[in-house]
Amino acid sequence: MNVGFIGLGIMGRPMAGHLAKGGHKVHGYDLKPVPPDLVAAGVVACGSSREVAERSEVIITMVQDTPHVAAALFGPGGVAEGLAPGKLVVDMSSISPMDTKSFAQRIGEKGCLYLDAPVSGGEVGAKNATLTIMVGGPQAAFDRVKPLFDLMGKNITLVGGNGDGQTCKVANQIIVALNIEAVAEALLFASKMGADPAKVRQALMGGFASSKVLEVHGERMIKRTFDPGFRIELHQKDLNLALGNARQVGLSLPNTATAQELFNACAAHGGKGWDHSAMLKALELLAAHEVGGKTGG
Repeated sequence: MNVGFIGLGIMGRPMAGHLAKGGHKVHGYDLKPVPPDLVAAGVVACGSSREVAERSEVIITMVQDTPHVAAALFGPGGVAEGLAPGKLVVDMSSISPMDTKSFAQRIGEKGCLYLDAPVSGGEVGAKNATLTIMVGGPQAAFDRVKPLFDLMGKNITLVGGNGDGQTCKVANQIIVALNIEAVAEALLFASKMGADPAKVRQALMGGFASSKVLEVHGERMIKRTFDPGFRIELHQKDLNLALGNARQVGLSLPNTATAQELFNACAAHGGKGWDHSAMLKALELLAAHEVGGKTGG
């Protein structure tokens, strides 16, 4: 296929590379110059999102937030200016479900199809082509681009109509945040009570409390390795989407709001760039106790 890829950052760069290596003609655009390794892999550098759309039958966007998708699609020199009937737009960013439905409608008015297909798995998943891809949109559009998704991910699900992919991604981020909070509270409790948090984690990994978050983030909390994996500022953005869209439909998410406040506390102490497992630090500040530290009593 002739594929357009807009947004060649930490996630988009390897994803576009997989498509090029898979034999597709990829036209790329980013606010920064197209990386040399992608050019070497055959990606054609374009001067605007419009040019990408003009040259491509499938146009993928992978940018940071809802306003960035809106600008890429509908701003001056945007995708919408280069569309012709029959083309397909796929947004793989993580953005607002409500706005996604509006974007899909506007693209549909041009005689084109739209899929929202946010991903989970982070930079490692993007590099290893093992991303989880949650898709919203028409079955026919999904079937058309499934071969492209197969080059970028492993767990690929058509969740429902437009907006449902983004809703699924927001739900994922709620679950992950609340699990991080639960693991942080449990390890902090164990440490404050005088138990060895590493041994407690080891024991819990064999029981019903076992989870991927306990396995991966629990280890980071104990070893205090908070170098960026998935940055707190990105999880803040996703929880803002959860809370904002929930307000629009009259829904209360009290535990999600608490998790967001803990992320906000970390950010206020210079932690926007920490891995999201560093939510632990906000709880430690409240407790005046560090996991693995002396109980003081």
